[in-house]
Amino acid sequence: MDEETLLEQGYRKYRGADIDIYFNTNVCAHSGNCVKGNAELFNLDRKPWIVPDNVSKEEAKRVIHTCPSGALQYIEK
Repeated sequence: MDEETLLEQGYRKYRGADIDIYFNTNVCAHSGNCVKGNAELFNLDRKPWIVPDNVSKEEAKRVIHTCPSGALQYIEK
């Protein structure tokens, strides 16, 4: 999916140097795979709660692929 489509669908962008992560709270099934998968990347106790540059692009993609609902998407740079 391209960025324009994601933003039109209600995803919020979290900018990183090598990867941008997109999250849509309306799609989220609250499985918790993201925060359990990597607390450096996804941490509900901080703002912003998603910090793409805290992990490698490969690690970000790995965790995002565990999201069962599709609430998390990414675009590599």
